Amino acid sequence: MGDTYGPFRSSTGYTEQVNGLGQRIGGEPISSLPNRAAHRPVGPAPTGTGPVRTRRRRPMIVGIGGTTRTDSATHRALTAVLATMAQAGAETVLFGSAELDLPMYTPERPERSAATLRLLAAVEQADAVVIATPGYHGGMSGLVGMSGLVKNALDYLEDLRGAPRPYLDGRAVGLIVCAQGTQAAVTTLDALRSCVHALRGWPTPLGVTLNTEEPLFDAHGRLIDPAAAARLETLVDQIMGFTYAWSQVI
Repeated sequence: MGDTYGPFRSSTGYTEQVNGLGQRIGGEPISSLPNRAAHRPVGPAPTGTGPVRTRRRRPMIVGIGGTTRTDSATHRALTAVLATMAQAGAETVLFGSAELDLPMYTPERPERSAATLRLLAAVEQADAVVIATPGYHGGMSGLVGMSGLVKNALDYLEDLRGAPRPYLDGRAVGLIVCAQGTQAAVTTLDALRSCVHALRGWPTPLGVTLNTEEPLFDAHGRLIDPAAAARLETLVDQIMGFTYAWSQVI
């Protein structure tokens, strides 16, 4: 089953904004690559307008998340996951705190900033998405526990309602929540799963919660907690596996 579709085609006008979007990932990967994801064959991104029947294209995976601190555990976990996916053959793009400093989403105002258009273009073309957020105040009342930066970015996905694949439709979505203590992390993860379901995404079976009360990273940003590394590797494996499997049936 080597048939795959070519690059995602846009009908909403966002795709042409994709050049130069976000941050390309070159950071520290997780300590070892997931077994299945690491050995999947990949090829160069094809060109053309129709289905490509020759070689598998590289999946594009977009990371969204972080906090206002660029050295946060949330940011480090997200960049580690994306770096591992890049080693496994994916094209990865990160929208961290700087890229998510967007105007407050206002649906009745059609104006969109250049940064917003880059985010929408990336998500529209993405084969999978990874969302990482800190957990604030226990995740009460729907999505209160989610980072405001992340929640605002997800609100903007309403602009993709008219896309061929609206919102997060047909995409695996990996979820990472970092919090001081397990209660805030778990309740925020539940809220984030509900949000992804509402956006028609496919949350991976494993959602990763990281307790920042314990040391997770060293001074250089390298992941040092074996249990956390194992969970993040499983998340990578599930995202990559779903992405390649789904490309055979769409």
